[in-house]
Amino acid sequence: MELSDIREKLHEMYGGENKPITDGNYDPSVAVKCINGTFVGRKTENITVFRGIPYVGKQPVGNLRWKAPVDATPDDGVFEAYYNAKSAYGNGQLETGSLYYMDEDCLYLNIFKSDDATAKKPVMVWIHGGAFEAGGTVDPMFDCINFVQENPDVVVVTIAYRLAFMGFLHLSHLSDGKDYPDAQNLGLLDQVKALKWVHENIAGFGGDPDNVTIFGESAGAASCTLLPLIPGSHQYFKRLIAESGAVNQTRSPEEGIECTNKLMEVLGCKTVADLMKVDGDKLLEASAILFVHQIPERDGKILPTDTFAAYANGAAKDLEILVGCNKDEMDFFVSSFGKEGWDSFIAARKQEKFAQLPADEKALVESYMKDVKGDYYQPDSCLFSQSWFIAPIIRLSEEQTKGGGKCYTYYFTPESPDPIMKCGHAIELSVVFNHPEFTADTGRAFDETFCRTMRKMWVQFAKTGNPSLSAEISPDGKAKEWPLYDLEDKKVMVLDEFDIHPAKESEKKIVDWERTYFLTKYYML
Repeated sequence: MELSDIREKLHEMYGGENKPITDGNYDPSVAVKCINGTFVGRKTENITVFRGIPYVGKQPVGNLRWKAPVDATPDDGVFEAYYNAKSAYGNGQLETGSLYYMDEDCLYLNIFKSDDATAKKPVMVWIHGGAFEAGGTVDPMFDCINFVQENPDVVVVTIAYRLAFMGFLHLSHLSDGKDYPDAQNLGLLDQVKALKWVHENIAGFGGDPDNVTIFGESAGAASCTLLPLIPGSHQYFKRLIAESGAVNQTRSPEEGIECTNKLMEVLGCKTVADLMKVDGDKLLEASAILFVHQIPERDGKILPTDTFAAYANGAAKDLEILVGCNKDEMDFFVSSFGKEGWDSFIAARKQEKFAQLPADEKALVESYMKDVKGDYYQPDSCLFSQSWFIAPIIRLSEEQTKGGGKCYTYYFTPESPDPIMKCGHAIELSVVFNHPEFTADTGRAFDETFCRTMRKMWVQFAKTGNPSLSAEISPDGKAKEWPLYDLEDKKVMVLDEFDIHPAKESEKKIVDWERTYFLTKYYML
């Protein structure tokens, strides 16, 4: 399908422009008064959906480009909340959200609620992934109608945030960069601002502002694990679920400066003032040519310089966390990139990163790869699965536990019939969002009881802080006791399609403690 066709299809499903309602002609039963206006949603069966609600007072356009998000301001107006906002500017053909129309005017959220009259429902706030480079809430995978129909006792919110060069561009080193002190982590600050709006307004939608769980996958999962490290954030949520992403998905200020300088050179810019004259499409084009990967920065101000140490020192000990990874994470990228793309990616990554390892560490990595069996791509795929996703998730579990906090850890194993994809990155999303029809990655619908059980665990965690299921609420009628991760047994919950069960990490050999675990000190190697 051509890009234009995809955009039109998404526009047909979710698009349009929300407008003020000035004649008083609207259904009050699907309207909610918030700080910044009364928003009118649309009902699908027993679910009311509010799309495209702004969570800031001013959008980050014009002279607010690369500035921190602005608080929502009081407004007595009435507004449609019928249509999804445009996606944030970002690179990437692998994320459906970035195939939609893009705009700098992008800080909006969507809310899904059922007619269930239960008061003060737990709230689950979804943060989409896409390598901090791509994605958006318009992705049909993140349409939560099916999820809320099955779980009417929760309210679900999906939020957008600035991406790539708009959300994570280091500028303070430039001659006029002192006025842009937050540019390197704006995407995360957007997320905090969205959570603040949720905290202040979600009661009107039946949600409990004091029982909010953030959840996300890939960069969304990394966001969920980074948000607790931002000063003042804990007042807006009490739990997090991180699927295949952790605090390693960050860079140093030096790396941020290098990325900016490359972009400036291509554009022929010297100052922020020069950059301000470049429109979003041209910035996108230049960034795509370079494939400069903009991600959050360990700047020592918004984020600590050592994010793992922050967890070990108890930064999130007052929060309950649930984290996990998929068995064959990087196989998704092998399948998606194709042979030529994968080979190019690996060659560049090794030249840039692995070539810098000390000789003894290179020997450990090479020893690990030699022991990997399978097709030609498998040693590299397994190595990057370990260094990017699996080892960081296990290390986060370790550090959260050392810091005195609670951590539940999972290992997802169902496979696609695609011999390359297997249990690749993001393959669990169709399970989490109750979209068995989305089989582009999975290749098939997974077992229905398994899927319902996994969703029930997510919801139970959001409700109580413990994902364990009693026999009474477990879809198969059998209790599922999920143990906390501990430093001795290191127990995880194996999310096997036909046998969900706890196991010691040593039984599954999830991470290679000697030959890959140490790579987490290099963050995104």
